[in-house]
Amino acid sequence: MKSFLVIGIGRFGKHLSRKLVELGNEVMIVDKNEENIRELLPIVTNAQIGDCTKEEVLRSLGIDNYDVCFVCVENDFQSSLEITNLLKDFGAKYVISKSSRDIQTKFLLRNGADEVIDPERNIAEKLAVRCSANHVFDYIELTNDISIYEIPPAKSWIGRSIKEINFRVRYHVSILATKAGNDISPLPVADYIFKPEEHLLVIGRRKDVEKLLKHIN
Repeated sequence: MKSFLVIGIGRFGKHLSRKLVELGNEVMIVDKNEENIRELLPIVTNAQIGDCTKEEVLRSLGIDNYDVCFVCVENDFQSSLEITNLLKDFGAKYVISKSSRDIQTKFLLRNGADEVIDPERNIAEKLAVRCSANHVFDYIELTNDISIYEIPPAKSWIGRSIKEINFRVRYHVSILATKAGNDISPLPVADYIFKPEEHLLVIGRRKDVEKLLKHIN
């Protein structure tokens, strides 16, 4: 179990807080608006109404006690920037800040953020890849070049094993897991037989996965 601080309980902050709690973590939430935190009060570990651009508010939170601090302030980049900077000044171990533009990302990184996320951009890019490429059911970008894809097996693989196809050598792509409905089986063995009803979670370079997709019909 980890301990998280979520500052800014707009739509994104609420979804993030709920999921962190669902995963069994301790979650402290802070927002200037009491209405924003009210619906989360029954599930979070603690909550506070306050303006985190004020040093005394942040000091009262015991910043260095949290494994990760999230800055999810919406529609107020100046406040996001100030809070990010103050969190690091007060000993935050790891700060993840929310951005909505590339220039914001650059400023946040320069002012203390260990990581910056742009949810709209991430979702848009993921949707574009999934809709542009045939046979891609899901997509997670790890770096600019390496990603995880959920794909169906090619008809020519059905009834054959990973070893028989010599999958890794032939396609330069690795199979991380197989998926049947909501059930995921990680790291299939070399003798795994491809089944028509299962999907594959594969990891590889974009150019190699694109070549692989041409074999799926």
